[in-house]
Amino acid sequence: GMQSHLQALLSLYKLFCPEQVTITLPGKMKTYFKNSEGPWKASIKAVRQRNQGTSPLSQAVFLGTSQSQSRKRKWNSQLIIPASSTNTHNLEEDREKNNVDLYSTNESFPVEQLRTFPQLLQNIHCLEFPSQMGSVITNPLLLHYMNCFKDESIYLRLYYWMGQILQEDCTWCVVDNPYEKEFKSFLETIYKAECFLQEGFSACEEFLYKTLPLWDGSCCRSEILKLVSWIPLSSSSEIKSHLYDPLAQLFFTSSIYFKCSVLESLKELLQNWLNCNVIHMDSE
Repeated sequence: GMQSHLQALLSLYKLFCPEQVTITLPGKMKTYFKNSEGPWKASIKAVRQRNQGTSPLSQAVFLGTSQSQSRKRKWNSQLIIPASSTNTHNLEEDREKNNVDLYSTNESFPVEQLRTFPQLLQNIHCLEFPSQMGSVITNPLLLHYMNCFKDESIYLRLYYWMGQILQEDCTWCVVDNPYEKEFKSFLETIYKAECFLQEGFSACEEFLYKTLPLWDGSCCRSEILKLVSWIPLSSSSEIKSHLYDPLAQLFFTSSIYFKCSVLESLKELLQNWLNCNVIHMDSE
């Protein structure tokens, strides 16, 4: 029989090749296939409105998957460690459950009071990451702490938070984005954290792979090429399709300055791969 998903597929065929579908399809059906041209149509519409002198805030589109939301928070509000970020109650419950007195401490050390490296060493057994993981990437002491404890949940929290921010505020995927300077600063902050940790964030890698095909090579050029240098090593086919091919399209049509910038970024990427490989060999 005519199932809904088959009707949706036939309607898609009829849209592009109407002569191939001769049967009658219902006029109203559930949408099963999203329009992949969404970002381009939104960008063209914004340019037309700007040239005509009327530029109301256009609908934000990120790869055709999400719409803009009104931003009520300040841009850097999640990069500051919140007060009372530690959870003393949970720590006490863990002590009672395990019947262990952690170095004879009676309470956890509030991370918002962490100021010096000696403080970190003295209280490293009773620290707890803040509720807003975004504040960690601007705090060298907490980055040290994160490097000491390879807890998967920590990286997952950072992954979801960072991925959401990058998705919502990508300058070339969100039409009429009023936060371009803040977004550039955010990318620079991520890069500095990656240099400190000597490894790239998975959310940042995913963001680059998704948005490089839409990138014009101009917006946030310096910050994007810096982030490219920290993409982790993966299969050659994946690197070629997600990284080299999008950059090659821009490389052959851009200025000598852009070509040199791309080559410099790829050179740093190779150096980071080699350094990471040496570290793993030494550990083995």
